[in-house]
Amino acid sequence: MLDIRYVVENLEEVTKRLSTRGTIPPALKQLKDLDSNRRKSIQKAEAIKQKKNEANELIAKKKKSKESVDDILKKMKEFSEEEKALAEDINKLSQQLTDFLLHIPNLPHKSVTIGKSSEENKIVRTWGEKPKFPFKPKDHVELGEKLKILDFERASKISGARFPLYMNQGARLERALLNFMLDVQTKENKYTECLPPFMVSSTSLQGTGQLPKFKEDLFKIENFDLYLVPTAEVPVTNIYRDEILDENELPKKFTAFTPCFRSEAGSYGKDVKGLIRNHQFNKVELVKFTTPETSYDELESLTKDAESILQKLNLHYRVVELCTGDLGFASAKTYDIEVWLPSQNAYREISSCSNFEDYQARRAKIRFKRKGEKKTNFVHTLNGSGLAIGRTWVAIIEQYQQPDGSIKIPDALVPYMDGAKVIPAKAGISSS
Repeated sequence: MLDIRYVVENLEEVTKRLSTRGTIPPALKQLKDLDSNRRKSIQKAEAIKQKKNEANELIAKKKKSKESVDDILKKMKEFSEEEKALAEDINKLSQQLTDFLLHIPNLPHKSVTIGKSSEENKIVRTWGEKPKFPFKPKDHVELGEKLKILDFERASKISGARFPLYMNQGARLERALLNFMLDVQTKENKYTECLPPFMVSSTSLQGTGQLPKFKEDLFKIENFDLYLVPTAEVPVTNIYRDEILDENELPKKFTAFTPCFRSEAGSYGKDVKGLIRNHQFNKVELVKFTTPETSYDELESLTKDAESILQKLNLHYRVVELCTGDLGFASAKTYDIEVWLPSQNAYREISSCSNFEDYQARRAKIRFKRKGEKKTNFVHTLNGSGLAIGRTWVAIIEQYQQPDGSIKIPDALVPYMDGAKVIPAKAGISSS
């Protein structure tokens, strides 16, 4: 969440920067009033505490001289009642402040282009060439079903719409991508691998910004304070919740595989066919904890670490910088990596690499201490997909399709496919 002191002292600037997101910013004067009332109550409580201390000293003196203290005890009772009422008022105002702040998005970094929608995102760079085909390229659904490596009909029978069922070499390709991505990020890009829980508490989701605003996008476990993870960002970022790190430990770099579960609330009618937008998909995530001074350099390197996967797979893609109107709720700056899909004649997002600055760290209370200082500071958190495995699968199937309907395996994946260099046109084995 935002720093309340910064908001209160810079109401006009904060309102202006939030308005560039394309939504009407909240009435921040209400926040200022809440903070002012809370501070007044705290001051009153401190004054009452001082009066109680003075009264205790006077009671001790009077008892020593064997004087009556009834009048002072009566006053002490009044002080205690007033103190209790002020404590309740402070707690109530503090909760109102927290609730208010939890619904305010992050401030866009000043370098982010002001714009209203994805149409105003800025192309930063492209890599590779669009593949050329001597035939009309098919989409991954048609290819996957003909090769019997993808079965949506049976997946629907098992779980309903928007769930995949990979078969045979399709399942093997998904597993190969998972292992390949983790190997690259751990061995070459020097991330520490972890395997976090696949269910998380509401506190963890609040820490990263999914709750309370995006509750409808989550799958809740009935009768438990647990949700299926929407992304590994949530459990990995919460590793250091409520902790204080040493500056010399930073940056910390983690990579993790998890399945991801999303209700896709509000997206009905979009990408209902295929693997682009499912309720369940696999992803390798990259998460960083850094100092404020280095976080934007770390954003650039994190984005390049995600890109390295596509480059090794020789998949054509581009990187775009999101404008203010297209930024995610918690992000200060984001680069989207978009891979080319021949069947759609379009680029589709395969990774979002974001710097949240101290927005998540404030919510999750993740701090660090500089050498020689007693004061603690909030870390900056970053994350990005490294990559969404299903969409990488789609890109390979479409960019590497051959005239006979077979799929060439990218060279980097051959060792992960037991040496197979192609998924032949008749590779599928029917389970009928």
